[in-house]
Amino acid sequence: MSETPSSYTPPPPPPGGSYTPPPPPPPPGAAAPGGDRTIMIVLSYLWILALIPLLTKKDDPEVQWHAKNGLALLGAEIVCWIVLTIAGFVLARMFAALGCGMSVVNCVVWIGFLVVRVMCIVKGTGGQRFRIPVVTDMAEKM
Repeated sequence: MSETPSSYTPPPPPPGGSYTPPPPPPPPGAAAPGGDRTIMIVLSYLWILALIPLLTKKDDPEVQWHAKNGLALLGAEIVCWIVLTIAGFVLARMFAALGCGMSVVNCVVWIGFLVVRVMCIVKGTGGQRFRIPVVTDMAEKM
């Protein structure tokens, strides 16, 4: 059997980008986190369903961090949707071709948001935190 070291040192950060290490493992003899932690982390990044882990898992700081990050990502997505919709209407009134171009921009932006959500879910279920530059800063202020 392997012994758990008495002092925990987080792994070194990967090269490039920002990295927030996962919390230290629980001390020996402590209860393991709930078996539904993975489900709650996945729910944290599924739009409005992020409210479920935010309201039900108040005692788990890792799930709370992911839920707040998911809600901040939802807020950023709503703001982008409003801005792009208004820009699309304005440009469609002025120039029909630019209005069509805005639908391509909309599609690229939404695919980008989907990719970020999938990356957050993969990192979160792996025990890491994926920091989204502006969004995570807003989430940490909540």
